[in-house]
Amino acid sequence: MEDEHTALKVEAAIIDLIGRDKLTNRVRGWQSGVFGRVEVNQLISHYEREQVNIDEPAILIRLNRLFRYDMNDIELYDATRGVWRIGEDREKVEYAFAIFDGIVHEIYKVIAWFKAGSTFNTRGPLEDEPTRWEFVGQTAEESIRSKYIGKSVEHYLPRSVQNPIKYVNIKED
Repeated sequence: MEDEHTALKVEAAIIDLIGRDKLTNRVRGWQSGVFGRVEVNQLISHYEREQVNIDEPAILIRLNRLFRYDMNDIELYDATRGVWRIGEDREKVEYAFAIFDGIVHEIYKVIAWFKAGSTFNTRGPLEDEPTRWEFVGQTAEESIRSKYIGKSVEHYLPRSVQNPIKYVNIKED
């Protein structure tokens, strides 16, 4: 192998290919949630990068540190919904977009916002932080999901921007 980084990627891919349940490994391999097995539609989205413009009032939430390709629906929802340091414009959004690597992976219809740590989540108890918020919602309707999932929104969230949150189509008061 050229270097340790390449060797670790190959190890993660092989563990995914063989199946962790057939091995004695306690973990799947280095960053295997990012570099391991990926669904074909996710792979196509990653390389095709079809850009889409968002029409609805939305909040884009970049999940770079929290995202894994093998996340189940509940894990992705909990990672997307909170806890975020955001302002009052949160009340103006209709949809929250789960973004990884500039690609839309899921969309949620926001029902209500709550102080961080005040609603149940699968990540366990969260510290009560007065400046952080989380939303409760549901998977968006299919007409919205089919319009955006798998498409690129990296023009809204350039890699050079540190903030993981971006409001889109929010009307000024």
